[in-house]
Amino acid sequence: MSTLTPPTGAPKSVGAARNKNKNAERSEARSVEPKSDARNQGVTAESSTGLPVLGAPTGRTNRYVGKTGAEIMLQMLVEHGVTDAFGYPGGAILPTFDQLYKNQINFILVRHEQGAGHMADGYARATGKPGIVIVTSGPGATNTVTPLATAYMDSIPMIVFSGQVRTYMIGNDAFQEADVTGITRPVTKRNYLVKSVNDLPRIINEAFIIATTGRPGPVLIDLPVDVTTSKVEQMIDDTPYLPGYKVYRAGHSRMIKQAMELINRAERPVLYVGGGAIISDAWAEVRELAKKANIPCTTTLLGMGAFDEHNPLSLHMLGMHGSAYANYAVQESDCLIAVGARFDDRVTGNLKLFAPKARIIHVDVDPSSISKNVKVDVPVVGDAKLCLAEMCELAEYRPREAWLEQIKAWKQKFPFTYHDDSPLPKPQAIIEAINQVTEGKAYFTTGVGQHQMWAAQFIRWRFPRSMITSGGLGTMGYGLPAAIGAQVGRPGELVIDIDGDASYIMTAMELATIRQFNLPVKVAILNNRFQGMVRQWQQLFYGGRFSNSEMVNPDFAAMAESFGIRGMRCTRKEDVLKTVEEMVKHPGPCVVDFLCETAENVYPMVPSGKGLHEMELGVVASAPPNSARELGSLA
Repeated sequence: MSTLTPPTGAPKSVGAARNKNKNAERSEARSVEPKSDARNQGVTAESSTGLPVLGAPTGRTNRYVGKTGAEIMLQMLVEHGVTDAFGYPGGAILPTFDQLYKNQINFILVRHEQGAGHMADGYARATGKPGIVIVTSGPGATNTVTPLATAYMDSIPMIVFSGQVRTYMIGNDAFQEADVTGITRPVTKRNYLVKSVNDLPRIINEAFIIATTGRPGPVLIDLPVDVTTSKVEQMIDDTPYLPGYKVYRAGHSRMIKQAMELINRAERPVLYVGGGAIISDAWAEVRELAKKANIPCTTTLLGMGAFDEHNPLSLHMLGMHGSAYANYAVQESDCLIAVGARFDDRVTGNLKLFAPKARIIHVDVDPSSISKNVKVDVPVVGDAKLCLAEMCELAEYRPREAWLEQIKAWKQKFPFTYHDDSPLPKPQAIIEAINQVTEGKAYFTTGVGQHQMWAAQFIRWRFPRSMITSGGLGTMGYGLPAAIGAQVGRPGELVIDIDGDASYIMTAMELATIRQFNLPVKVAILNNRFQGMVRQWQQLFYGGRFSNSEMVNPDFAAMAESFGIRGMRCTRKEDVLKTVEEMVKHPGPCVVDFLCETAENVYPMVPSGKGLHEMELGVVASAPPNSARELGSLA
């Protein structure tokens, strides 16, 4: 059985983080602002190659003299620790691809640029390293807009290098010209149009800083052909110039003290942990704070794996399709500690009704997120790992017996469950089988829809970076290419795409990429022949008028075989467990078409405009606990 290895940049120990934090500058405004001379500004975190984040030492240098822009770009990618990239060639980016011919980095040729972007995104989520995309101009670049928006919404570090027509042709409607910087400005943390080869080294250094520090995000660099073919003729300065760009590190000591005073005297506290805790590798600190202060913990969809769901303190996921007990706990809490979370609408429900009894603490590296959606009582601006390490030092254990007993009662009364009452297997049963076979020791990707929510509900999340999914944008078609990216970033590990038929078919052409590079990705398609979540809403809120939500699908197993990939089909519930076992044991890539019940709905569900306590419980209020069934027979 494959086991998860620590992600790149995984935390050493909580104690090490504390020592680092104690030595940090404890000024009132605890931030690091990159100065004009990056050599003295202290951004020294090392990549997997041992080089600083900025690559080679910056400043005026002759390292680039006589080199073309394309040569410089590949040189700097290597210096920044890049080992893998994804993309597709075309006329405007051919000088760069000519340099890639030297195989300085492992390049994954995709079948569509959208796939390249999602692969880079999945790679970044699985490894903690920035994902790299290289595409051509015009449609090649515009095809990356959806992946850029996906990464931007979920704060994922990614750098897209797009080709562009020659500088003197920009604005003349040249062949395959598009205003890529204008188009992508709303969905990037920053983007650049490089007008001179002399600016390229500085811009690349800036891109890596921006993409990977503070609240991470995607950066796009638009490269005109003449910039990639021009040569540097003189010494240039590649020092990043980022006036006003601040990276918040350690939290304000007074705010941390206030937060812990609230937590230590709270009777009904709840930890609410989002994707920021995964990004900052704060999962060890999250677990220590929960243990030391005896606080139950719930996670968002993107925060899964930050807390071990086998722990009795786990409340599992909260929100629209979260657990009833997590939602009730948040609504009844007197102290809500949000860590790296955005208070988005799928988590909060009706904002006017959200956590009405709680004093709210918000730990986040992005000051603009503080009180953006929900007014907080104690803001702690800084890196979640460093802030929580300091908070752990001040944490006091409280038994909170009445609170934990109440939560235990909610768990017993409202478990994630389903009725096993259909001829075809229920989709939840398929995911239960995947969870049983893998013991959660895999990297899981998903598309978007019902299958995504069932994966969140019925896999017991234990490891950081193991849940790879599109949260903020909700991008269908994300699962398969993201699994490819995760597999490239984590060779030798088990990677499973849990997908829906409607999501899967959107990017299924990337099976050719899997086959070409012989990547052992496993795909489990929950095939209900519908756009499942759309069908559920149409049933519940649109009078059962299923307008254009039914799918006519190919034989997905035969389709996989046509790509040279092992394909299987499962239609009987008694075959689910052994089919999952066979899928996982298969040494190469494998696609399994699980035909499952069509009319199944995801519960609990918080209807639009309702508070978290106003859930439609559905089957959760009436079905027996999952433990009452035996996997395999599912009788």
